[in-house]
This record gives sequence, structure tokens and C-alpha cells, in this order.
Amino acid sequence: MQRLLGNNTERELKKMRPIVQQINSLEPQMAALSDTSLQEKTFEFKKRLAEGETLDDILPEAFAVVREASRRVLGMRHFDVQLLGGIVLHRGDIAEMRTGEGKTLVATLPVYLNALSGKGAHVVTVNDYLATRDSEEMGQIYKFLGLSVGLIVHNLNYEQRRRAYAADITYGTNNEFGFDYLRDNMVISKEQMVQRPLNYCIVDEVDSILIDEARTPLIISGPGEDSTDLYKTLAAIVKRLTPEDYTMDEKQKTIAPTEAGVAKVEKMLGIENMFDNEHLDLNHLVIQALRANFMMHRDKDYVVKDGEIVIVDEFTGRLMFGRRFSDGLHQSIEAKEGVKVQGESKTLATITFQNYFRMYEKLAGMTGTAKTEEDEFNKIYKLDVYVIPTNKPAIRKDLPDVIYKTKNAKYRAVVRQVQERHATGQPILVGTTSIQQSEVISRLLKEVNIVHNVLNAKYHEKEAEIIKDAGQKNMVTIATNMAGRGTDIKLGEGVPELGGLMIIGTERHESRRIDNQLRGRAGRQGDPGATQFYLSLEDDLMRIFGSENISKFMDRLGMEEDDPIEHSMITRSIEKAQKKVEAHNFEIRKYVLEYDDVMNQQREVLYAQRRKVLTTESLRETVLSMLDDIILDGLSTYANEKLYPEEWDFGGLISQMEQYFLPKGTVKTSELENLSRQEVQERLTEIAVKLYDEREKEIGSETMRELEKAIMLRVVDSKWMDHLDAMDALKEGINLRAYGQKNPIVEYKFEAYEMFEEMVESIKRTVITFLYHVQVTYNRPVPPAEDHLQGAKESYADIDSPGEVVEEAESRDVPTIGRKEGETEE
Repeated sequence: MQRLLGNNTERELKKMRPIVQQINSLEPQMAALSDTSLQEKTFEFKKRLAEGETLDDILPEAFAVVREASRRVLGMRHFDVQLLGGIVLHRGDIAEMRTGEGKTLVATLPVYLNALSGKGAHVVTVNDYLATRDSEEMGQIYKFLGLSVGLIVHNLNYEQRRRAYAADITYGTNNEFGFDYLRDNMVISKEQMVQRPLNYCIVDEVDSILIDEARTPLIISGPGEDSTDLYKTLAAIVKRLTPEDYTMDEKQKTIAPTEAGVAKVEKMLGIENMFDNEHLDLNHLVIQALRANFMMHRDKDYVVKDGEIVIVDEFTGRLMFGRRFSDGLHQSIEAKEGVKVQGESKTLATITFQNYFRMYEKLAGMTGTAKTEEDEFNKIYKLDVYVIPTNKPAIRKDLPDVIYKTKNAKYRAVVRQVQERHATGQPILVGTTSIQQSEVISRLLKEVNIVHNVLNAKYHEKEAEIIKDAGQKNMVTIATNMAGRGTDIKLGEGVPELGGLMIIGTERHESRRIDNQLRGRAGRQGDPGATQFYLSLEDDLMRIFGSENISKFMDRLGMEEDDPIEHSMITRSIEKAQKKVEAHNFEIRKYVLEYDDVMNQQREVLYAQRRKVLTTESLRETVLSMLDDIILDGLSTYANEKLYPEEWDFGGLISQMEQYFLPKGTVKTSELENLSRQEVQERLTEIAVKLYDEREKEIGSETMRELEKAIMLRVVDSKWMDHLDAMDALKEGINLRAYGQKNPIVEYKFEAYEMFEEMVESIKRTVITFLYHVQVTYNRPVPPAEDHLQGAKESYADIDSPGEVVEEAESRDVPTIGRKEGETEE
């Protein structure tokens, strides 16, 4: 069918080719312009946009201008296929381009075009090194054409961030952009906000950020109050359990105690029933202790370094310093390994990458591997994936997988292959899935005296240098899966004649995409190259997903440990297993997103209201509207229209109003008894407004406006933090509803809505109480905007094992109202 009708990508790219021809036809015209005339094109485009032309109207000319500027400034001319990629990115879709096809240069075309609107264009990369490198290199083109370039990396102060976001084009990392959004929604004056509305964004390595890290929540947190002793107790208890005391499903990544296990834990803790309501938290922490002890493995999932647990990223093999598993799992691992157990923290603000990036007006992405996840990109982000053809035909050879009975046999085979290839001078890159694996291979290569580099991916700059040289003659490099991603491996002199770069994979990953990324290291720009994976029946993927048939087949043939099987049928069956895992992981992410969306809607509503508070000069009308609601609420409780007037309880009504705004004893029950319900409402409103006016007169209008704003922000933030905790607790227990034949997600939406409504009511009541009762004392001056949540401690996180990117807000001075001299708020 595809041969007959052509696939979607081919049809769409066919429609784009006339635009490419149009850009090419403008090339002689642009080449004839002087530098000054070429630079003036930017002002001409802006003027045309202001007069009503659209970005699509000026696309061919704008792309032709960027191509010419790039040729003059960098000596690099965009290929036709790069123009195609640029058009896809401008449309707000994903361009899949093979490694070495110049994605970084492709981005300059749509970034320049979209920056002309004056609303800002963001380019997001996976680490500070790449963001800095790309902003400096590609920034030369933009600056030549008269546009400003900003860079958002770690450790910038408020003023540097504000300037970077105000630039026409801003480069940065996903974590920094997300944290700045959260911090902007925690500030106490609009001058402290750094981001503009989110307009256009290109995500580099889009699969890494929007799929691998999709569920990673960014979290800003402060210190909590939980004791750490319980983690140590539980760690000691689970170490005494036997395999009969728990059930573990490696496929689903779940673990739970059996009845016998529950009985043992209860006995050791000295409690009767760990499923009682009072032990809900305990029940959860027992499961985390089991997971830490039996599912999380040292030197694979984490390492112990300088008395701390450091996460190893499942996808990159990098050590993620500062990153912490969430939900008590990190503390459970700390207790298991006998290092200091850090206290739990309280969430102040949180968002996932999925929800942050979906807020952009237009989102696009580029990567070498996205087609395998096309469904997910489309369903979750409404992004289509277009495979851009290579500039030169690809001639890389992907050899069939070789499979051995044991890991040791596999490693010996890898070393033999390295020795054979190395003897000819051919460069070799050995891709491993873990630090542990790279150390095993390194040790074996040392034994046979082969000099090699090991990439442990701690420093991006050093990593980039090592990976750059991996294509030189006689080089042997061992790297974890995605180490040095974003850096080109260029072949040294004489290497193409030796067959190009040889890639050896030592294990298949759960996701075909990660394997394809490793393969994509070879054969750039029409270079020769070869790739091959070496597997064993003891590998996780083979062990969990049906290696029994292959094992029986090998036994039947009477094969020895070092005898390999090499057949395309095995490669196909492994890919089938990978497809199953990918589909399963997608379902999990989709399910989690359904819950996340509920939280996201609430966050958007609350943050929009918070921004309104920051930007509105006077909140008097808002306050009076809250007063009306409180009075009406009191009337519906104590003077309900459905009751006879003689049944109304004015004593109760007055006493409730005294909690909020009425001074005690100023209104007597007898004063209201002969009034209609409407008249009671008017009387109470009149008193409330009069008292408010008197208060304003007493402290001055300017102070009153400041007071309204400060109290409203303080109350909103405090209630929102409590609400985040309550929502976490709700999500934790909601799945139990399934036992009562109820749909957990429907129940969650319903209860979350009720909780949100309760929070809104609570905000109103608390704001009114404070405004009518707070004592105003004059304090030190408000600190400058540079204090934009400075001193925040950041840490990064993991994905499926649920992790989070946590930034701990340390104490800082904030403007205070109604506090004694010298007091600060944390």
C-alpha cells in the first residue's frame, strides 16, 4: 500500500519541495547583496510583518537570507535537505535527521524566521555545554542579521536571566526553562518575573526530552518535617525477608509483600494491621524499602559516592549528581546502603516536561530517532514526525545481532571482535548500557593491552572532546548509550578505506530508539561504517522477554557457551519484544498524563489568577467580591431561603461574620430580626465596606494596595502548597477504588475538582480574615528584584523509577508585613 500511495512523509515533503526551489532561486539575488543590504533585510521583514504579511509569506526570502548569512559568517551553506528540515520545524512538527546531517544549522532557519515576530524563539538542548556551544556558534548568524541572542544556563542571577529571555532568540536547557516558569509563579512582584509568554520552541534531541524525561517532574521544594528513622528501621526489616515474603514483576517494575511478608513486617514493627488508615504512609514506605532492596541495584541504577547515593541515568548512563528519586525511594536506598538519610522535602511548585512544553504557542523538535515513537508524539503533543532524507546516500552496514548463552561469553566475543578490527587500525566505538558494563569491557581490553578511552559521562565538555576523536585511526572508545550525544564523530584520514567507524553494542535497550541512536554514530554524511549488537540470554531484555525458546533451540543443537547464533530471525524477534515494551511504556506515560492533566488544569487556573494579582494595580474590587461570597455563604447556612424566617439563626450568622470581618459585639441579633434576607445582606455588606474604607484611611491607600497584594500572594501560595500535598495523597490511594468497581481516574477527577473548590473557598476566607485583622508595622525596605529566588539548590531526576527534578528553595529575605523588626520568612 505504501509503495502504491506513498507514505505521509513522502507526500508532505513533496509539497515542500517547490518552496525549496523558490529559496534556491533567490540565492543569486542574496549573494549579490552587500553585508549591509543583507543585514537590512531583517528590518524589512519586521516592517512587512507589521503591515500584515505572515511568517509563511516571508519564509522563502527569510530562509535565503539565513543561508547567505551562514555562508558568509560560518562558511557553511545549508543543503536542500536542511531547508526541508527547516520548513518542517517552522510548521511546528518533528524533523528526524540522521546524525551528522547538521541539525544545529537547520534550526537557524525557523528560529530566525519566528524570532522576527518579536515574541521570542527558544532553542532547548539537553545540557549546558550544548546550549552554550550552539548559542555561541549559531549566534554569530543571528547577530550578523541584527537579532539578539540570550543563553539560560545554571547559576545565572535574576538580571542575567531577564536579559536572556528578553533577547530575540534564547538558548538553554529543559530544566532551566521549566524551573524559571515555576519560579516566575512564586515571585512577589511582576518585576521579578523573567520569562515572556511562551511563543515558539525547538527542542533538540526531542525524543530524549519529551519521551525519556516526559514524566520527570520539575519540583521546587522546601524542607519537610518527616523523621528519617523509619527508613532505617524498614531497611533492616526487609533485609530479613525471604523470596517467599514478596512478589516481584520485573516486566511491570512492581513489587509487593505477600501475606506472609505482611505478617512478618507487622510483627517486627509491633503493629496489628499495616493497612489501617493510620498506617497508609507506612504501607507505602514498606513497598519502597522492598523496591530499594530487591529491584534497585548498586552500580547499575545508582552508585555510592562520597557518602551519597548518586542516580545513574537509565538512558544515558550518566551520573546525575544532585538528582533524587521521589516518593521516599531515595531515602530507602540511603538506608539500605547505610549512608546518611536525607530528610523529606515539602513541594512548593511542580510541573512535568510534558505539561511545560505543551504550553508553547508553537512547538517543534529535531532528533536522529523519532519515527519509532511517532504515535506518542502525535497523541500527546500533536506533533507529526517527518523523516528528512540524507544529503548523501547512507552506506552504513547494520549487521545481524550475535547471541551467546552467557554474558561472559558475549564479553569475550566483543573483545575478540575489537582485537580483530583494531589490528587493521579501524576506529571502534563500544556502546554499553551501564557504567558497570563499561568497566567490565575496559578491564577485559586492558588484559589484552588495547589502549582505549572510557566515557563515564561526568563532564559534558570532556565527553564531547573524547567522542569527537572516536573516528580517528586506531581509536577504541567505550561509551554509555548516549554519552556525547549532540557531538559529531568525524572520520580521520584513511579511515573510510578501513570501513569507517565500527559500532559494537553490548546489549539491546528496551527502546529501539536508544539502539538506533548508537547505530547513528556511524555512517554520517554518506561515510562508510558498520554496526553490530552482541547479546546474551542473560541480558535483561532477553531474560524478561522470552529467551526460553532460543535457549531450548541452542540446547537442542548441542551448542557450547562460546558458540554464537547469528540470524536475522533473532534480530526480528528482539525487535518484536522491544515494540511490546515501547507500547507498554507509552500506555504507562499516557495513563500518568491523564492524572497529570487534572493537576495541570488547576495549576493553569491558579497561576493565571496569581499573575492577575501581580499585574493589577488595585485588588479592592476582588476583595469586596470575596466579602460578598462570604456573606452569601453565611446566609445560605444560617438564613436559608428554603426555611421560614422564624427558623433563621442570626446569632450563628453574626458569630460566623465575627470570625472574618465583624468586630465582636458591634452587631446585635435584635438589629437583624425584623429585616428581610436581602436587607440583612445589604446591612452586613455596608458594615464590611465601611470598616474596609476606615482601615484604608488609617494606613493610607498605597499601603492598603500593597497589603492586599502581599496577603493575597502569601495565602494563595500557602494554600496551593497544602493542596499539592493533598493531591499527592489522593493519587497515592485512588487506585484502591478499582476494587469497588469504580474507575480510579473518574474518581480522581471528581475529588480533585472538589478539593480545588475547597481550596478556593479557603483562600477567600483566609484573605478576608487577614486583611481585617493583620497589624501593620513598618519594616526594612523591599529587597531588589535580583533576589528572584536566589540560592535555590537544584537537583535532577529519573523517569520511570519515579524520580523528579528537585530544586530546594533555601531561606531568603522577602518583604514582610505585620512582622517584628528583623524577622524573615523561609
